[in-house]
Amino acid sequence: MLQAILLGLVAFIAQSEYALGTSLLSRPIVTGLFTGIVLGDIETGIVMGATLELAFIGSFSVGASIPPDVVTGGILGTAFAITAGAGTETALLLGLPIATLTLILKNVYLGLFIPIMNQKADKYAEEGNYKGVEAAHLISGFGLSLMLALVVTISFMVGSQTIGNLLAMIPDFVQNGLSVATGLIPALGFAMLARLLLNKQVAPYFFLGFALAAYLEIPVTGIAIFGAITAVVVVNLRNFRSQGSTVQTNSGEVIDDDEDF
Repeated sequence: MLQAILLGLVAFIAQSEYALGTSLLSRPIVTGLFTGIVLGDIETGIVMGATLELAFIGSFSVGASIPPDVVTGGILGTAFAITAGAGTETALLLGLPIATLTLILKNVYLGLFIPIMNQKADKYAEEGNYKGVEAAHLISGFGLSLMLALVVTISFMVGSQTIGNLLAMIPDFVQNGLSVATGLIPALGFAMLARLLLNKQVAPYFFLGFALAAYLEIPVTGIAIFGAITAVVVVNLRNFRSQGSTVQTNSGEVIDDDEDF
């Protein structure tokens, strides 16, 4: 009972981004850590959270598109896998469907309750009541946090033993298939992220990082360091080029530095 309440509190804080602004507390790599703390297995929580983060790494809201809910998927997927004594493949197996199902409730909340609060906020704005606008914003944001906290708390209380029994019934060949899928789903997450970010300008850097990892066997941390240094050098070169493109003389005449003096 206490663990379920604490997991609900983790979900409430993680989802508070809607009320307090984006802080990335909702990401599975963060919620996995706190889930592990609540359940007394920090190391497994971090590992499973990091694995789920790879799967959800491309799940960001773009325009009217709302991705599966990473808060409930990350917390419940990690929690059920830890309590059942299973591996990261189980966390992925449970986390993705849970996140997708919770998205249905989230869409209902965002489609019904949020517009009502928006209308109230517009009314308060016309009256010049800034406290009313602020209250409408906080109520709508923390209301979503409360809903997801209840989903996590009730689901963990009801489903912990059920999930354990269900996993015990899964045949070995299915478990092996899930282990293979564990390596594929993070790649899908990176593909979703690359689809949003990859273009002609950044593609060479992507393949450069791949080449460094594949042929020189440089670890990810080393590639990140090289990437940061490369980014600083490129930005400095661009700034130098933009500043040096024109030179102003004492008389006020502007001379292009590419021309011969």
